[in-house]
Amino acid sequence: MDNLQIFDVALDQNFNIYVLIKVAEVREDRNGKKYISFTFQDRSGSIEGKFWGATEQDIEQYTSGQVVALAGKRELYNGKPQVRINSLRLANDSEPNDPSDYVERGPMTRQEMVNEVLATVESIENTTIDAIVRYLLREVSWDFFTYPAAKKNHHAYVGGLGFHTISMLRLAQSVANQYDNINKDLLYAGVIIHDIGKTVEFTDPMSTEYSVEGNLIGHISIVDEMITLAVDKLGFDQYSEDVVLLKHMVLAHHGKQEWGSPVSPHLLEAEILHHLDDLDASIQMMTTALDHTAPGEFSARIFGMDNRAFYKPKGQTEVLMDQENDDASQILEETDKDLPFFE
Repeated sequence: MDNLQIFDVALDQNFNIYVLIKVAEVREDRNGKKYISFTFQDRSGSIEGKFWGATEQDIEQYTSGQVVALAGKRELYNGKPQVRINSLRLANDSEPNDPSDYVERGPMTRQEMVNEVLATVESIENTTIDAIVRYLLREVSWDFFTYPAAKKNHHAYVGGLGFHTISMLRLAQSVANQYDNINKDLLYAGVIIHDIGKTVEFTDPMSTEYSVEGNLIGHISIVDEMITLAVDKLGFDQYSEDVVLLKHMVLAHHGKQEWGSPVSPHLLEAEILHHLDDLDASIQMMTTALDHTAPGEFSARIFGMDNRAFYKPKGQTEVLMDQENDDASQILEETDKDLPFFE
C-alpha cells in the first residue's frame, strides 16, 4: 500500500491506500442499475467516488464506518476532486482497520469546548432561558461535543458541532459588544441550542448518516420538540414570551422556508443568528477547500457555496514582502505630514 493520505495524492495519480467509508449511498444510474456513491475519508480530508455496478453483496458489506483498501486514480469531475475506483475491499484484522484512525477532528479538545460553552452559559441572566439551555445540554451531554455539525458541507468531523457552536459564540459576542440593543441572553442561547438536534439527526459521530428521525423530521423540528419537553419538565409556561422567543430563534435560523426554516426571522437576534450560522459555515467550507489548493490556483467547486470555486492568492517571498513593507512605511511617513488628523 502507498504511504499516502487522500490529499497527498496528486491529480491523475494512481494510488492504493486505506480509507474510511464515511458515507455510502445506494443509487441507480440511468439504466436502473445500482451503484454506491461513496465519500471516503482520512485525517487529511474526504473525497467522493462512484462504485458502478454494485452487487447486493457489495451494498451489504461496503457501509459507512468500514475501513477499506482503496485502489484508484484521483480525477476532477465538474471542478471537484473525485476518485475513479479501480478496486475495493474491506481491510482485514492484520491491517490498519480502526475507524478512529481515519476520522477528522477539530482544533479543540472536548474539555476545552465544554469549558468555553459553559463560560457563556454562566453569563446568561434570564432564569428561564438559562434553565432551558442547561437542561438541554445535560440531555445531550457527551454527544453535543462529539457529533459533527453537518453531513458534508461544513464542520463534518468528530467534534464539529461543538466547535461550530463555539465559533458562532465568538462571533455573536463580538456583534453583541458592537450593538447595545441586542438581547445577549437570547442570542447566546440561540447559538448554543440551534443545532443541538443534530445529536438525534445523525446516527453516530463518525459516519454522519441520517437517522430515521433525521430523515423524517430534521434537526430544526427536533430542537423545537426538545425545548417543549424541557419546558414541561421544568414547569414553565409553554407560551411565555421567553419560551416563544427562544423557539423562534431555532425555527428561523436557516433564514428562509425554502432553506428549511418553518418561519423566517422576525427578531433582531434571530436575524443575527441566521447570518452568523451562514457566515461560519461559509468560512469553514472555503477554508477547507483552500487548504487543499495550491497558491495561484482556484479551489474545487463548493456545492454549498453555489458551486463556486475560490482563488488562492500566490504567496510572496519574505524579501519581497519586506521590501513592500519598507516602501509602504516610507509612503505613509510622507503622507502623514500633510494629514492634520495624524498630529
